[in-house]
Amino acid sequence: MVALCAATMFAGAVDAVGGGGGLITVPALLAAGLPPHLALGTNKGQSVFGSSAALTRYAHANLVDRRVAMMAFPLAVAGSAAGAAAALAIRPDVLRPVVLVLLLLAAAVVLTVRPRDEGMARGPSERRAEWIWGAAALVIGAYDGFFGPGAGTFFILVLVGLLHRPLTRATADAKVANFGSNLAALAYFSSRNSILWKLAIPMAGANLIGGFVGAHLAVRRGDRLIRAVVVLVVLGLVVKIARDLFTQGS
Repeated sequence: MVALCAATMFAGAVDAVGGGGGLITVPALLAAGLPPHLALGTNKGQSVFGSSAALTRYAHANLVDRRVAMMAFPLAVAGSAAGAAAALAIRPDVLRPVVLVLLLLAAAVVLTVRPRDEGMARGPSERRAEWIWGAAALVIGAYDGFFGPGAGTFFILVLVGLLHRPLTRATADAKVANFGSNLAALAYFSSRNSILWKLAIPMAGANLIGGFVGAHLAVRRGDRLIRAVVVLVVLGLVVKIARDLFTQGS
């Protein structure tokens, strides 16, 4: 339990900055002896608390665009619920090659794209940007419910790569959608009795602390810290998914 909580606190901090906390917590739960369905469910049971802590810190720093959040949150919830339902009919393994290519492109995006401005103006072009973000929240939310790895990072990359948001604000707005998709996944796994609450509850406390600390560091250190963490998370996801493909192929 001590080892799991320590891993979860670190994962919460990483996830608050650049997404990808599941890269740490899911292997930790599997190493603790949980079968895959319980590991995935327990991970969602605790991760929502870290997302909420990070979102609270970003909102306190006035980095969350409330208008954009009101659009993205329900769409991410709906997408995650639909993705979880689709997972019953389609094998998530089919997504691995696609996700691997997208992640390699994502690393290039976060290293090269620079923001155009600090906020969203309210002209016609920005209205289109809001609708693009809403569609992305729906699609990535579905991906989170269906497959999951790196969903939080993809939320950030859409805001940076397509909408040219500053990384700090992109991370804050992404956390709104990520919180929504986590809530829907939590409800799904809970309805399937796939959450081991005796582990999830203490891990949730550790994740909450880590999420707040990570968001606080992101607010203080800004784009440079977030860019470094996002790139590391993307590379970690590439290694993990490539290894899974190799293992599956052999």
